[in-house]
Amino acid sequence: MTVTHRAAVLGSPIAHSLSPVLHRAAYGELGLTGWTYDRFEVDEAALPAFLDGLGPEWGGLSLTMPLKRAVIPLLDEISDTAASVEAVNTVVLGEDGRRSGDNTDIPGMVAALREHGIEEVDSAAILGAGATASSALAALARICTGEVVAYVRSEARAAEMREWGERLDVDVRTADWSHAAEALRAPLVVATTPAGASDALAAAVPERPATLFDVLYDPWPTELAARWSMFGGAVVSGLDLLVHQAVLQVERFTGRSPAPLEAMRHAGEQALAAR
Repeated sequence: MTVTHRAAVLGSPIAHSLSPVLHRAAYGELGLTGWTYDRFEVDEAALPAFLDGLGPEWGGLSLTMPLKRAVIPLLDEISDTAASVEAVNTVVLGEDGRRSGDNTDIPGMVAALREHGIEEVDSAAILGAGATASSALAALARICTGEVVAYVRSEARAAEMREWGERLDVDVRTADWSHAAEALRAPLVVATTPAGASDALAAAVPERPATLFDVLYDPWPTELAARWSMFGGAVVSGLDLLVHQAVLQVERFTGRSPAPLEAMRHAGEQALAAR
């Protein structure tokens, strides 16, 4: 195979990333035989030199933690979506050398919810207040007509979430994590916490839960998602998010649309099952 175009995911740690599986599946389905997609362990200190070393064959980069904010000063432009949360997970590399940053996590969240029939909700709850929570707020800005309650562990995090709400024009109220079980009665619950952090809430799932969007995908299901499903609630998974945001990346990198959503999802499911 003659390599004509390159793309990759960067981050630290990066060995766990499913992005190569998803992107390579898309290239195969689209017949893009000259495209390759790799993963590179890159931290904030190494990022400038890595970008400067890229040749003209590079089409795009996917970024994970801790690079989503660190990359911004190194770019020529960023989209309004990325600017709204000060986070870039997608860099398109132009033939003229321009570096354009975007955020596909936010529209990816919206697309994953719409795929499960969630077009609009009148209120929502967010578990956690990290970087993913701000993207969740930006997604909710597009589909939630009322209040979003964020359940957090510290006043500093609470203040951050209220500030994000003001910036994104979302009506945000914060509550202490000790009351997080109350979140589970919302029409839409978005769990943005690390693995294990929400396990204890599984016992508090109501008898008729609505929709849970749990951004984790490995291990899956989480205890919260498993209990939610057992009680008949709708569950959107982190793999749904990962696939939908990767679809948008593939389209931006290659110029080919639509990207093969189902082939990418199937490849992701197979890779997770093999772990």
